[in-house]
Parts: sequence; structure tokens; C-alpha cells
Amino acid sequence: MLHVNIHKQLAHYEMAIQFEMGAEILVLVGPSGSGKTTILNSIAGLVHPDSGLIVSNKHTFFDTDQKPMPARDRQIGYLFQDYALFPHMTVEKNILYGVKKNNRKDSEEMIAQLLHVLGIEHLLHKYPHQVSGGEKQRVGLARALATCPSVLLLDEPLSALDKETRKQCQDELLRLHEIWKIPFIVVTHDLDEAERLGNRIIYLDKGQIIDEQKKRQLMTVY
Repeated sequence: MLHVNIHKQLAHYEMAIQFEMGAEILVLVGPSGSGKTTILNSIAGLVHPDSGLIVSNKHTFFDTDQKPMPARDRQIGYLFQDYALFPHMTVEKNILYGVKKNNRKDSEEMIAQLLHVLGIEHLLHKYPHQVSGGEKQRVGLARALATCPSVLLLDEPLSALDKETRKQCQDELLRLHEIWKIPFIVVTHDLDEAERLGNRIIYLDKGQIIDEQKKRQLMTVY
């Protein structure tokens, strides 16, 4: 279970977000600047709310009255929009980067399964510049999941892909969620993608979860 309660003053508005989720896919939809990435970064520990509470499986990531848990200790998988792969490392080294050395032997079977599901075993000795956009996305997913995270955050992970590759990667995300059974939070601007992936969709505007009437207005803009 992930509990999120965020209050943060941003440049043009005050964010006030609260939700809970279990082992489901939650999709955040909203215009640029509506606070979607700030929510992900707050959960990951890359930014801190002004006040609030973030708890994952009884582990307190953030509490107004306590020192925030460091990002490295939160056991969060994060797939950024540009995948953030290290260009000087092979695919294999990119995937293993976040796995602690003393845990690698225990993780071998899980990582082998992950590589098989994503179909990237043949890419292990290539470098990021040698693989396609869809393959980079799969490598980024493998790296994010190789650490056995308690939560997976995905910030517009499919936006740079062509229509066919995007559909294939949506299928892979759904299949991976069935295997891992952890909370996935996906940011997207694509309503069709949101409806295809999400067990639940939260619509945001200016740091607020918007009501049904405003949601319809937002959808017409999209």
C-alpha cells in the first residue's frame, strides 16, 4: 500500500494531492505543468514536499515532523522520459547498475526472467547508442525493476516511440505488472494510453485532483 499526501508551493500554484493505492497501475493525466512529475519526484525523494506524509508498506518516506528518508533507501524504481541510460556502459552494466553487488547472485534468476520477458537478452553487450528507442525503453524498464523496487514510477516512458512500438511496450508494461504485482504510477498525456494501462486514472490541473466537470473540460482540450 502506498499513501501519498503532498502539499508544496510551486511557482504558480500550491499543490495539494492525496491518494492511496495498492498493487495497481495508477495513471496521472494532466496538462504540462500540472504537477505530475513533482508527485513522482516527491515519492522518489528527489524533491521534498513542504508538508505531508508519504508511506510505502509501513516505511515512512516523508513526514513533516521527521527527516526525509534518503532517495537511495526508498527502494523505488524510476523510469525517466529519456530513460537516463549511461552512454559509456553496456546494456548489461546499465541494468546491473542499481543492484547491490552483494545481492547480484540472489538476483540472477529474477533478472534472467526480466530479460526474457522484455526480449533483450541479445542486447546485453551493446551500448545505448546501438539500440532503438523501443529497446532503450525496455532496457530502462529492466534497470528500474532489477533492484526489486516496492514502487515503480514511469514518467511518460512511451512518448518518444512510434505507434506500433508504443503499443508493444504498453503490452509489456501490463505483463510486467502481472508478474511484479507492485504499485505502478504512470505519467502520460495520452488519454487512450491512460485508459488502456490504468486500473485507475487521476486527472490533475494546477496541482489539484480535479472533479468530474473539470475532467470533461480537460479531456476536450486533449
